[in-house]
Amino acid sequence: MEFRFSGEIWHWRGPSPFYFVTMPEDQCRELHEVSAAVSYGWGCVPCTVTLGDTTWQTSMFPKDGRYLVPLKAKVRRAEDVDEGMVVDLRLAVSS
Repeated sequence: MEFRFSGEIWHWRGPSPFYFVTMPEDQCRELHEVSAAVSYGWGCVPCTVTLGDTTWQTSMFPKDGRYLVPLKAKVRRAEDVDEGMVVDLRLAVSS
């Protein structure tokens, strides 16, 4: 299952600060239909994400009915992106 979408980078300033892009609501509904088959626990969904020329493996986190795509510092530096910027992501759900 593959998705393409644009989203704004935002910074979560909790005990373990991190940067995320939130998957659009309509695609979250589609993903939720198969998430039980691909999740390894706590609703986390493994995936391969591409931003620009950078591809990495990660897991999306469910939050408030949506999925969050984490952006590592290494990825943000390689693609010269930061909080508040809108980015285009390509995402393949791992099975």
